[in-house]
Amino acid sequence: MSFTDRYEDELREFVESLLRFDTTACDERPAQEWFAERLEGLGFETFVWTADPERLAEHPSFPADLADEAIVDRPSVGGVLEFGDPEAGPTLVLNGHVDVVPADRELWTSDPFEPTWRGDDLVARGAADMKCGTAVGVFAARHLKDTAEGLDGRIVVESVAGEEDGGVGAAAAAMDNPYPFERDAAVVTEPTELRPVIATEGSVMKRLRLTGRSAHAARAWRGESVLPHFERVRAAFADLEAERAERVTHPLYERFDNPWPINVGTVEAGSWASSVPSSLVAELRLGVAPGETVDEVEAEFARALDAVVDASEWLSAHPPAFERFSVQFEAAEIAPDEPIVAALREAMADRGLSDSEPRGETYGADSRHYVAAGIPTVVFGPGSVDQAHFPDETIAWSEVLTAGEVLAETGRRFLRSES
Repeated sequence: MSFTDRYEDELREFVESLLRFDTTACDERPAQEWFAERLEGLGFETFVWTADPERLAEHPSFPADLADEAIVDRPSVGGVLEFGDPEAGPTLVLNGHVDVVPADRELWTSDPFEPTWRGDDLVARGAADMKCGTAVGVFAARHLKDTAEGLDGRIVVESVAGEEDGGVGAAAAAMDNPYPFERDAAVVTEPTELRPVIATEGSVMKRLRLTGRSAHAARAWRGESVLPHFERVRAAFADLEAERAERVTHPLYERFDNPWPINVGTVEAGSWASSVPSSLVAELRLGVAPGETVDEVEAEFARALDAVVDASEWLSAHPPAFERFSVQFEAAEIAPDEPIVAALREAMADRGLSDSEPRGETYGADSRHYVAAGIPTVVFGPGSVDQAHFPDETIAWSEVLTAGEVLAETGRRFLRSES
């Protein structure tokens, strides 16, 4: 019996229930308690962990002054199914996250937390990013358990908290293994349009502060506006962005014209329309290529800023501040010949998916935490990142079902090849 014939109705009910939980604003606990209870009812051995703020503050991705409220009371859940002699075979993790970004209800045509069906399409916050991917891992593991013959090892299904905040649950699991066994490989079921992603981009978050001199608008020449200075900094960063797009190359990113983008996300300047703006704060995201470090890219942009400062008498006398804030994402990459990649590509071919060439993506994912811990991790799942964080977030249900077939077969091939 196929995955779809065996599990579609049950998977649909599971997904709808999970989507109804509003897991924004660090409020994952109710959904995770439900998830753990469901796993136990389905025969999984369950493990629950929370991140330790002090331990997470030691992680290079997270700020040292990490607020406890951003970490505590955010449980992550893992469910384990064992095959044959579990100690004689490998352990494969199917990882997904349960948290979602906020939904601006005014931009939605339906309730974001009430799953809505439009033919084959399912609309809800988290449909693509990534509750369908998290749920399908559960049923892929069950399908493998129900049809397995002669396999040894384990499948772990994870629903982690805080991915949108930098990977709270995954980072904790990577730093301090919550299981009494080692993990040999992982698949993060983020939306990849059913294509294997083996490289993810990093990013560094920076806050720029400029200081000018206020004056009455009627005597603007007595002041020093921060805006022209900011425009010169922005232009210098744009030039560096373009130069990096040409200089920093990677074979998995050739389809992108601007593979390592910078983004000026927020700008706040001035205090009154009739005053010369004397202060400016801008927040930026700088892209980091696989093979680069956050520190290296940060240093490049710091040098570009220094050149602007050196060319300005005012900025030389009033140096800008350019500091990190929030969470940093290191880039991550695994080799295309890793056994988990081979197992996935073979499973894709078995299900008629011809576009199985590994690729890189310009976003970050929890995969980086597992890769850093020495666990080869590939990203593969239903849905498109183009729908992530988007109004009327949508996923094709047929794609979810195909993902279940592929993930179950990936697990079968990986456990067999590594046993």
